Amino acid sequence: MPAAVAGLPLAQALARGDAPSASDETPVPRGSRRRRLWELPSQALCPVIGVCLPMPVLRRKLGKVLGGQAIANDYELHCGAINECARRGPVSEMLQKELDHRFAIALRQSSQHKTAEALTRWWNAAQMGNDVAGALWGALTHARCDAALQEQVLRDIHMLQHQVGSANRADLQRMESLEDENAVLARELGQAQSRSTRLLAERARELEASQAECLRLRGELMARDTLAAGLRDELQQLEESVPGLRHRHEQARHLQSQQERIHQLERALLTARQQAEREQRRAEEAQLALEQMEQQQAQWATQMASTQPPAPEAAMPSLDERSVLCVGGRPAVVPIYRQLIERTGGRFLHHDGGEEDAVAKLDASLAAADLVICQTGCISHDAYWRVKDHCKRHNKKCVYIESPSASGLRRALGSLGSDYPTEATAVQPGDRD
Repeated sequence: MPAAVAGLPLAQALARGDAPSASDETPVPRGSRRRRLWELPSQALCPVIGVCLPMPVLRRKLGKVLGGQAIANDYELHCGAINECARRGPVSEMLQKELDHRFAIALRQSSQHKTAEALTRWWNAAQMGNDVAGALWGALTHARCDAALQEQVLRDIHMLQHQVGSANRADLQRMESLEDENAVLARELGQAQSRSTRLLAERARELEASQAECLRLRGELMARDTLAAGLRDELQQLEESVPGLRHRHEQARHLQSQQERIHQLERALLTARQQAEREQRRAEEAQLALEQMEQQQAQWATQMASTQPPAPEAAMPSLDERSVLCVGGRPAVVPIYRQLIERTGGRFLHHDGGEEDAVAKLDASLAAADLVICQTGCISHDAYWRVKDHCKRHNKKCVYIESPSASGLRRALGSLGSDYPTEATAVQPGDRD
């Protein structure tokens, strides 16, 4: 298509790039008719075309009039349009229609104001809004727009263009910074998306591996269940083929438990035999010690007899099934005490005085005894006071022996005589209070 149409003034203006040179004009009242684009002063055409018509729209409209596409730059196209709008022609009429159609709402709003003062107030309020271009077209073409209002509108729009320009530059700077930030964010987003894709792929592989493992384990479980079912069937067949097999198993378990019980009893019997052997050895040792002590006593008696006249030995009393409690004493002498007490017809009771037997059991033994023999050198302090307090409170016979020996026990029993005093002392150990 041709770049421009020859013979038209606009084409010449676009080719030269001349600026508008129309003379200033003062608006003349025309009744209620609005002014047309070519009736505006030359200083008003530049802001009207620059503000009210975006450059893509202006280029499209001029290309349509020219019958082709304009190849001039934006400034040359703007200047050529101003020159054509200074007079009535195809370009000015086409742009007049475009402006009336584009700002029809603003024209209706401005037509409601019938005076210059009202129109001025409307312009002051409208320039604070979003449709400044419509307010500019409506105010400059209004029939009541006088010279003062026209001058104010042109000044306001001139300053507004400066503000818009600085704002555009700031917006461009912000746009550049936002584009840089957007590029950085786009790179980070791409990296995050790649990481997410990689993680999703890893999770998908792990899920597939888990599903495969689950299928494998499920297959093993099914095979194990099948094997267990087969073994149960085989066991049932074996039990049916061998009658009484379950009863035999129960008997075998019973025999095994009885065998374990027999082993336990044998171990217990062996332990009891060993304990009996130890007790027998202790008794033999005690008998040997008793014989040695008797031999020593016989030797001492012989020596004493040679130095002083013999003293008559006290006769052993008859206990007549009375209970005799021996408190304290060494373990080796206890069998000797038992033999002496039982020879005199008594029943022997023993408490070790708190060495191994509990002291709390001493009260029950004291209550069951008719006679108490307390070996003061072989019992605890607590047991001694328990014995003494019990015998005083119950008026019970008590014999205190200092040294644990068979001769001392014979002398203590011989000192009782036929009458039992409340408290007899064969060998007085002294007051232990």
